[in-house]
Amino acid sequence: MSIHVALGEHLAHHAMDQAVNDLITRAATVPGLAARLERAGIDPGSLRSVADLSALPVLSKDDLVAEQASAPPFGGLLAPGAAVQRVFQSPGPLYEPQLESPDYWRWGQVFGHLGVGPGDTAINCFGYHLSPAGAMMEEGLRASGAAVLPGGIGNQDLQARAIADLAVSTYSGLPSYLKALIDRFDELGLPAQAWRLHRAMVTAEPLPDSLREALTARVDSVCMAYGTGETGLLAYEVGDGAGLVLADGVLVQVCDIGTGAPVEDESEGEVVVTVLRPDYPLVRFGTGDLSGWMLGPDGSLRLRGVLGRTGSAVKVKGMFLHPAQTASVMSRLPSVVDHRFVIGRTDHLDTLRCEVVLAPGADHEDQVQQVTQRIREGLRFSAEVVAVHQLTPAEGPILDTRVWD
Repeated sequence: MSIHVALGEHLAHHAMDQAVNDLITRAATVPGLAARLERAGIDPGSLRSVADLSALPVLSKDDLVAEQASAPPFGGLLAPGAAVQRVFQSPGPLYEPQLESPDYWRWGQVFGHLGVGPGDTAINCFGYHLSPAGAMMEEGLRASGAAVLPGGIGNQDLQARAIADLAVSTYSGLPSYLKALIDRFDELGLPAQAWRLHRAMVTAEPLPDSLREALTARVDSVCMAYGTGETGLLAYEVGDGAGLVLADGVLVQVCDIGTGAPVEDESEGEVVVTVLRPDYPLVRFGTGDLSGWMLGPDGSLRLRGVLGRTGSAVKVKGMFLHPAQTASVMSRLPSVVDHRFVIGRTDHLDTLRCEVVLAPGADHEDQVQQVTQRIREGLRFSAEVVAVHQLTPAEGPILDTRVWD
């Protein structure tokens, strides 16, 4: 079977043409979508299928940030009367509304696949402050019936003891953070029989074979999933080692970076998403992630995972670091003449160093402290700040030196 045939069968199986028709019919008057259609010269009545959507240009993350800035807070994409339960802030800043609906972000699908249910206690090690990941995963875990320990990131001693004391059976978070918790559990000398965590859903950073091997030595089932803060769950592993199956409730496409046309073979392209909700019609949203299609052993359509990025933003410690944001924060420090963020990887953990060139006569110790604080407050990252005489030649203000093996 070819990718083209599998793609057609997938769309038919999920009745996506009808879902697109229903979406546009109900959401065409939402101001933000109506304005996009008008700018593109598209009659909403002409969008009746997945193929028809190709006429609408892809909406990039930067485009959405600009739309929100011109029509705050959500760029006119929120339907009148839509009930907002939570609002999140991602780098940009980009604001994501969570609307009233059980498991709004659909992460319950992956936890259900893992077999999580009533009687399970899950530790959720994604952040709850401003960013959406913590609340997203909690909604999915609760939809599966599990009790949730909202761990967030940090306090590893307390988290390790809670894993033992509460018989925690499930983990949700970064794969690197799970490795750190395993190591901390052992360092604390907690009894081996108290480790009953045997399921893990990991996402937001790569899972190289070496790290997967280290995790599965202690955790029976480790499932890699893929989603974004704007769109929720998009795809996840099913244990056969062959790509990621597509989530229900959302249209996922791989599109040509230059034209936005859907890719129907093995070529790489940008992951473009249409969320099938008329109360917040995020249509043809470009995630900035690169991927491609493949076939599973059962002939089903799969994503090959995240193969890179189309833009200049880099994901580090599970969050995006964007050059425009770093420039904005550092421009408020007059003593900083030049700067560069260097991303590394040590023992399966991301590291972040900020190299700064200071103005002549600046107090190095005082300025390093100020820069450290500004990075923490403005970018929500902890970074080692180092004053240098000059920066070595390199492209751009962010240098990614990580090697995934």
